[in-house]
This record gives sequence, structure tokens and C-alpha cells, in this order.
Amino acid sequence: MMAARQRKRFSFAAKLLALLWLVTLPLVNPWVRGDGVGYYAYIRSLLVHGNLNSRGDWLHANPSFRMGRVSAQGQILRDQFTANGHIDNHFSVGPSMLWAPFLVPVDGVVLALDHLGWRIPANGFSRPYLVTMALATAFYGFLALWLSFLLAREFFGESVALVATLAIWFGSSLLVYMYFNPSWAHAQAAFVVALFLWYWHRTGAQRTLRQWLLLGLTGGLMLDVYYPNAIVFLLPLADAVAVDWQLLRERSREPGRWLHRLGPQFLFAVATVVAFLPTLVTKEIIYGSLFQTGYNERWYWTAPKLLQVLFSRDHGLFSWTPILALAVAGLFVFWRKQRWLGGLLVLVFLAFYYLIACYQDWNGISSFGNRFFVSLTPLFVIGLAALLDGVRRWSRDRQWAWRVSCAVLALLVFWNLGFIFQWGTQLVPARGPVSWRKVAYNQVEVLPHVAVGELARYFRNRHGLMRTIERRDLKRLAAKPHASASVSVEIQQN
Repeated sequence: MMAARQRKRFSFAAKLLALLWLVTLPLVNPWVRGDGVGYYAYIRSLLVHGNLNSRGDWLHANPSFRMGRVSAQGQILRDQFTANGHIDNHFSVGPSMLWAPFLVPVDGVVLALDHLGWRIPANGFSRPYLVTMALATAFYGFLALWLSFLLAREFFGESVALVATLAIWFGSSLLVYMYFNPSWAHAQAAFVVALFLWYWHRTGAQRTLRQWLLLGLTGGLMLDVYYPNAIVFLLPLADAVAVDWQLLRERSREPGRWLHRLGPQFLFAVATVVAFLPTLVTKEIIYGSLFQTGYNERWYWTAPKLLQVLFSRDHGLFSWTPILALAVAGLFVFWRKQRWLGGLLVLVFLAFYYLIACYQDWNGISSFGNRFFVSLTPLFVIGLAALLDGVRRWSRDRQWAWRVSCAVLALLVFWNLGFIFQWGTQLVPARGPVSWRKVAYNQVEVLPHVAVGELARYFRNRHGLMRTIERRDLKRLAAKPHASASVSVEIQQN
């Protein structure tokens, strides 16, 4: 009977999550913008041209992306080309790899319909391609949440895991990159991290060689999608160090035991490199070197922006998405419950946090919240679930405490939705710091008057609304003291 009830509750949670995902699919915004131009260029150029020629992507890009890359006369600037004659596309190839299973058949259908006289441009920019790309991103974002839910459910039960998953879904930055900016890499990054973490935990210490192989392939894909995800390799690395340290303590001199322990680790490393080959090959083609990433930003390892990353008005992680402060606090609660796993998750977060704090563009430039941390979505779900589970256990005789906790999460979700609306419609600047007084004023006084009309326009004339938002962004750029003359040209043209 208990097993039947568990299956019933599981079925309810599964249906609810899937239903919410289906209901929110009309929110997907099929456009390629900003960094997404580079991510999408790989699959588009391969489908259309059969090579990595990204010239068309740079010329077709949104105005703010073209600035500094394309002249006012429509010519790609000379510094945008590498020594190999390719466009300097330093963005990762992994998102295109994940879009490929959806876009390849769509390309075939479009070509077939074009031969039948439908006249749908098979150029990668027409609506079938962009809608497919956007839906695929939403699908990967949902899988990230689903796998995170499965992990949290194992430790805290379905009700707590479900509440935590929904709160992170709608209370964090994931929402933006799952629906509004689907051509960026962050929703896919959350998916591959969740997949790696889920499979690493599911297979445990007694992995077969096949499971080590699959884990390595998943790890390589995780790197293909987003390079900072390399921090997550601390999980298997800690396992390996613990195993090897045990052998050293035992002073084992039996080659068979060492081979039994070290052989799977070697297989994992080889599989990771094999899965990472698409990145290495594209770098060789574009830059003429397997290990040239194309990124030229600086890293300040001895002067990290630790406080700014969390609390700055310029896309601070906790200041922009406060629900994540609760999630991170919950990771430390989880550490007390699960010393090994909890400690490793805290270690992964702290290492990722330090890495981003040392980065030149730690604020993400044009970002909602600190977009780099979207990769850690499964950690946030587990952390928030741990915190909620602690409240639930403490409040068994104090039901009001559980209700207050859920009400606080609901308020944070509504705040986040309103803030996303402000950021997306340029009520607050997409780049640089925001005024919290203005944000709060907009939430209370402006949104009730404009939200319905803007949302209606989003569903009725999304393309026109995106052009309006792009013009607002260009005007903000033009208002900056050192704005280039090309900004004014782009404003006039758009």
C-alpha cells in the first residue's frame, strides 16, 4: 500500500511538472540574439553551408550584437576574422550539438516543402528553425528541473522536492534563458550539469565500466556546452582521491587491485576527452589550434569580486534573485545531513563562485541576475529542498511555520516575475547597476498598468515587441558617455 501511494504521489508530481511545462510553452521566444548568435551559428552554418562559415550569422544578428563587429556599410570588420579566415566565433559548440537532433529533421522537412512550392527559406533563420530551437531549449530546461526534482525527492520526499523545484523554476534566472533568450547556453548548461550529477549519484561507487564510460561522455558534453561546468568534475575527482587514498593507506602492492580501481578512472578520462572532441575540432578549424578558445578576457585570481558577485546592484546573485540565498543556505543544511555528498555540493558551489568572482565580466554584462550560476540549478533545488525539509520537520506542531515558508517563496517568485518583466521590457537597464528604489516603484506602481498590455503584445505581435525592446536597448547604449558612432547608425536603421 505504501509503494502504491508513493507511485500515486509521484504520478501527481510528474503530471503537474509536465503540465506546467506545456502550459508555459507559449512563452518561448523564437529569436537569436546576443551571445546566442555565436551559439546558434554552428548548427545553422553546418546545415545551410556544410561548414563553419558564420558570416551570415554576424550580418543577420541583432543590432547591439553587430556593433563593433559589422560596419555601418554592412561589412564585417577585419578584426572579426581569425588567421584561418574564419569568423572569430569563440562561443561553445555544445548548444548546437543539443539542438541538432531537433533541427536536422526540421531542415529536411523545410527542404522537402520548398521543393513542393511552399517557399519556406531553408536558411536557418526562418520560423520553423527558430521555433524548433526555442522549443528544444525549453525542453532541456524542463529536463534540468525534472532531474533536479528526482535528486531532491530522494532525500526529502516528493512534496518538498516539488515545492523547491517550482520555486527555483519561477524564482531564479533560469526562466529567462529557458524561454526569453533560448539561443543562449544557460538552460542547456543546467541540463547537462543536472544529467551529470544525477547519473553520478545514481551509479554510486560501484559503477560498471559501461557506467564509467557513459559518465565520461556526459562530462565531455557538459564541457562542450559551457566551459565553467568543469567545476562539477570535482565530484568524480573527490571520489577518485578517496579511493586512491584508501589504497595508499592499505599499502596495497597487488597490481590487480590498483588496475581494478584505476582502470575505470582512466576510461572515464578517455571518454570525457572523446566527448570533448567536437569543441577541439571546431577550435582547430576556426583558430588553427586545438586549445585556443578565442576568449581574451582577464582573470583576477588574487582579487576576486566576492561581495559584488552576490550583492551588487550590477546583477548580484542574491540581490537580483534572493531565492537563491535561501537555496545556498540550504546547501549548508544539507551538508549537516549528508556529510560526504553535502560537503561536495558545497565545495562545487564555492569553487564555481570563486571562479566567477575572478572573471573580468563577473556581472555577465547583459544578464538577468548572474546568469553564469544557472548551471548550478540542480544544486539550488537540492539546497532549497533541504531548507524546506528542515522547516517542515521543525514545524510539525507549528503548521503556521510551513505556511509562512511557502508564502515567502510565493512572494519571491512574484517579485522575480515582475523583475524579469522590467528587465525584459527595458524598464530597468539590461546592463550595469539598477536602482532598487526604481525597481520597487515599478513593481508597485508601473507594472499593474502596463503588464497586461505588454503581455498581450508579446503573444499577439512578438516580433514587433522584440524590435521595440532592441531599440530601447540601443538608446540606452547611445546614452552612455563613450558610446560609438555606430550606435546612432543602428538606431536610425532600426
